[in-house]
Amino acid sequence: MHRAAPKKDIDEAALTVTPPKTEAAGFKAVTVALERAVEEMGVIRTARTLTRVNQRHGFDCPGCAWPEPTGARRPAEFCENGAKAVAEEATLRTVTPEFFAQHSIAELDGKSGYWLGQQGRITQPMVLRPGDTHYSPIAWADAYRLIADNLRDLDSPDEAVFYTSGRTANETAFLYQLLVRSFGTNNLPDCSNMSHESSGTALTGSIGIGKGSVTIDDFKKADLIIVAGQNPGTNHPRMLSALGEAKAHGAKVIAVNPLPETGLIGFRDPQTIKGFTSGITIADDFLQIRLGGDMALFQGLGKLLFEAEDRRPGTVVDHAFVDGHTAGFAEYEKQMRTVDLGVVEEATGLTRADLDRTAALLAESEAVIICWAMGLTQQVHGVATIEEATNLLLMRGMIGKPGAGVCPVRGHSNVQGDRTMGIWEKMPDAFLDALDTQFGITSPREHGWDTVNSIRAMRDGRGRVFFGMGGNFVSATPDTEVTEAALRNCDLTVQVSTKLNRSHVVHGRTALILPTLGRTDEDMQGGARQQVSVEDSMSMVHLSTGRLKPVSTDLRSEVAIVCELGQALFGPEHSVPWAQFQRDYDKIRDAIAGVVPGCTDYNAKVRGRNGFQLPHPPRDSREFRTGTGKANFAANDLHWLPVPEGRLILQTLRSHDQYNTTIYGLDDRYRGIHNGRRVVLVHPEDIAEFGFAEDELVDVISEWTDGTERRVEGFRLVGYATPRGNAAAYYPETNPLVPLDHVALRSNTPVSKAVTIRLERHTHRTS
Repeated sequence: MHRAAPKKDIDEAALTVTPPKTEAAGFKAVTVALERAVEEMGVIRTARTLTRVNQRHGFDCPGCAWPEPTGARRPAEFCENGAKAVAEEATLRTVTPEFFAQHSIAELDGKSGYWLGQQGRITQPMVLRPGDTHYSPIAWADAYRLIADNLRDLDSPDEAVFYTSGRTANETAFLYQLLVRSFGTNNLPDCSNMSHESSGTALTGSIGIGKGSVTIDDFKKADLIIVAGQNPGTNHPRMLSALGEAKAHGAKVIAVNPLPETGLIGFRDPQTIKGFTSGITIADDFLQIRLGGDMALFQGLGKLLFEAEDRRPGTVVDHAFVDGHTAGFAEYEKQMRTVDLGVVEEATGLTRADLDRTAALLAESEAVIICWAMGLTQQVHGVATIEEATNLLLMRGMIGKPGAGVCPVRGHSNVQGDRTMGIWEKMPDAFLDALDTQFGITSPREHGWDTVNSIRAMRDGRGRVFFGMGGNFVSATPDTEVTEAALRNCDLTVQVSTKLNRSHVVHGRTALILPTLGRTDEDMQGGARQQVSVEDSMSMVHLSTGRLKPVSTDLRSEVAIVCELGQALFGPEHSVPWAQFQRDYDKIRDAIAGVVPGCTDYNAKVRGRNGFQLPHPPRDSREFRTGTGKANFAANDLHWLPVPEGRLILQTLRSHDQYNTTIYGLDDRYRGIHNGRRVVLVHPEDIAEFGFAEDELVDVISEWTDGTERRVEGFRLVGYATPRGNAAAYYPETNPLVPLDHVALRSNTPVSKAVTIRLERHTHRTS
């Protein structure tokens, strides 16, 4: 019954293209979800698993961070891609020591990430020593000793890099940062650095907290929801249900995106009879914006709102809110009144009618939510763009109001919780002071390296040990050739993982793979089943309990790995009670309650019916903990992205058959791409103008300001409804095109949504 792992790798010659779909989800989503689950897990394991996803007393989906409803939950509280994520983790396929004995590191290095991931769950710790051609088994105690010896041999703790994936639970994240700071460094890069760091930077300056201000129930109270730079149908499918409910309560939805995304065009909710039979159109309006034009759009809307205020004084600007709760309004107004709407049209590719129509809705609506994802954050001026979106809400008084606010939609299921628990290279002194008081340690105060700076440090020989707590660092990061060389420059690389990925074959002089339990697995410690907690995109914290029998008795929980490493590194006399924390996760939560703001009585509150919501001063009481004590308007100069002659601007994106770097399959059925991944989506008129034909193979070359070029080969041209001058292709295949130094101002986030490229005819097929 179970699908065999592929014996052959991806055959791009088998790729086919069909017209994009006009509806998302529905019966097809149900059948695909069940087929994948049964193929990976079998019928009984599928039934035991999917009925517990996102349920109270069940486990949190290891996919996206979209929140669960606060009221009654549906029997199937998951989406198609959530089912795929669960099936990937709960698969019965295994990667044993015999697998590694059969496959040399050189052979594995030649496989795609898709092939590696499809082999199954890793069952034992493995080591690759200098000169070895194959990974071989290693005992847990020996693995910890090897890590501890390498860390102690460093000239400084700052020569170690400790990366974290967003799927790490709160308890692990808290202990992990505690271990790292006990060791003496703040080098704690995480996946937030590459996704929503721009959101956190912008919102912290604007409203005093780097998190969204809305709840799931606010969607039912909104009049207008703007979804910008985001594809919910693939990346956060359960969001479509929330948008559908919002529309049922009278809300209008505007989609702002370079690509028409199927989920926002048509949606058949598989959870309801009506959804199955008729479906709905989610987006009432689609603004097909050019890449890099979002800042211009929000500034143009700001100008039009001021003009509307001039025509109807006191009806557009919420003067009571602005006067009582904000700073910098006069400077913002002055800046907006200088905006040239002709430039806005050129920058966005939108018409004046598009702008007027959107501004009118903004002016008339009493409750507005603006949602966004990496389409905004992974831009050079991503921070300023998010500030401009927030400015619109501030001038309308849309913060701390039911049905209104900012909504950055996170990716990984606990990426927001990791930051709350201290996974950040720049945690404030108040947090570090509380940590030191609680545990009797001395946390370093010098800021550490984020993801981009960690790669630079390892490249330059300043980072000698890399420890990855989950994730797939090599495939998630930009400038692949540079990143791979950086990791190979390390003395030791350690990957805590459930399954194989590219980061296991790109290794330091010595490499370790430490197999861990997943979200679905039963975690027994001290003779009792343990629970972990996670935080969703809207600051709700709740418990997650795995119940599946692990595929190997040699797996360790992430908490156990951190605690056992802590004992090996610091010895039995260390002030942190590592052994006690490993036996009883309630003890960890008691410690969290004493350190993390908003987590008082953590153990009691997290056991509530829906868990508990962390404080959010702007949302809760219109309190803004900024330098001015108020919400701050930002006055930014307008920046946008012209397309150089003969070039295109590329955005990297996911297919519908993947989640972040995990490739579930080879079909992006909503976009009509099947059996392959090496495609570049370009407007048909651009294809013709450049002298190419659709379905032709091309090489894609990125051009950087220092004169360097980066190349990927053998991509199939697909004519697609993208704006003229823009292109799109899947990552991680196109990550090699993103220069390491191509980063967002102020947040240092890699700019993967604005890469200047040219196309060349492909003259030979890659092997």
